[in-house]
Amino acid sequence: MRLRTLLAAAFTAALAVTVVASPTQASDSTPYYWRIDDARGLSGLDIADEGPGGTIIVADKATAAKLTRQGRHLTYVDTVYKSVPAGLTAADTYYGGYHTVTAQENHLNQVAAAYPSLTRLYDIGDSWRKTKGLSGGHDILALCVTKKNAGDCSLAPQSPKPRFSLIAQIHAREIATGELAWRFIDTLTTGYGSDARITALLDSTEVWIVPIANPDGVDIVASGGNRPKLQRKNANNSRGCSGTSIGVDLNRNSSYKWGNESNSACSETYQGTAAASEPEVKALESWYRAIHPDQRGDTGPAPTTARDTMITLHSYGGYVVVPWGYTSAKAPNDAQLRALGKKMAQSNGYIVGTGPETVGYTSGGVTDDYTYGALGVASFTIEVGGESGSCGGFLPAYSCVDSSIWPLNKGALLTAADEADSPYVL
Repeated sequence: MRLRTLLAAAFTAALAVTVVASPTQASDSTPYYWRIDDARGLSGLDIADEGPGGTIIVADKATAAKLTRQGRHLTYVDTVYKSVPAGLTAADTYYGGYHTVTAQENHLNQVAAAYPSLTRLYDIGDSWRKTKGLSGGHDILALCVTKKNAGDCSLAPQSPKPRFSLIAQIHAREIATGELAWRFIDTLTTGYGSDARITALLDSTEVWIVPIANPDGVDIVASGGNRPKLQRKNANNSRGCSGTSIGVDLNRNSSYKWGNESNSACSETYQGTAAASEPEVKALESWYRAIHPDQRGDTGPAPTTARDTMITLHSYGGYVVVPWGYTSAKAPNDAQLRALGKKMAQSNGYIVGTGPETVGYTSGGVTDDYTYGALGVASFTIEVGGESGSCGGFLPAYSCVDSSIWPLNKGALLTAADEADSPYVL
């Protein structure tokens, strides 16, 4: 999640939790979602969500029992793992059908080969493992989709057409987001020439998509099979952490307003040793600068003549989040950003607001603060999916992607792309 505070230090003795309801059967290592009415003083917990109704944490039964003995009020919310249909899992998929990084890479190459007049595929940088020469590292791939004319899909910010950029799975365990990117690519490429809206869009606009922004992390998630590992960060294991606590939170490592998040290396929100210290963030920021012109000064608003839109997909919560994330102050283009956010929310029904307004706190070094703050691009985070049920949480059942999550968000993505020409004109 974009604005979830996820803490991985040791528990403090001050914690006290009472379990009101809990699952009756499962191994102690099985994670669940629990709600704590008052999370003040908590450390050592993976906090999945915060809001007026309390704080939702991810913890197993043994942890819940420990907290029960220490006295705070904790209520069972839901399972983390959803049921997976019986049967053989297709190649390069996991957890009922979610695509691995290899599958995503193959899909991008297949699309680029099948639609040469509409697409161009770029390698924009390397994952952490690849930069270290370790097995399993990846290129970070970006696909440009448009009806190609001279000068289109080039790595130059002053492009003939306005641009919409989309990234997914920068937090590896937010697995529905990569599937949305996959479906968006297919919707655009198969719809050109037959769907009037998509044809008009690709005739006038470039759409750039990075389906997997954190490929090493997604490899870790997928290695769990039908019990995906809850890896949020990248695979940087240089700081002495273990399990899913390794890595740097790539959505706290961006160079814009970096430095106010966790310095604890094993924390789920560990910001890294320096701004843009991670190769994945370096790659993304270099790519953003290559495709989006700088249209904003250090303090003022982007002008109404500014173009381009950007979305980073996360889960969960049901929010369209506008800048800023790092402060409760409103962005200079707050009214225009909210107006466009509300247009997108007409498709998914999500709540529109800043990070503090939606999840209740600030977060520095986040991706959309960078693209808006440094470049003036109209930027948004969409937190897809709900809190509970088979379609909720970090790991919704795969069937939910096509039954609800994609149908809700297809229109929001198309709206953001449609508005790339003049996003600040109300």
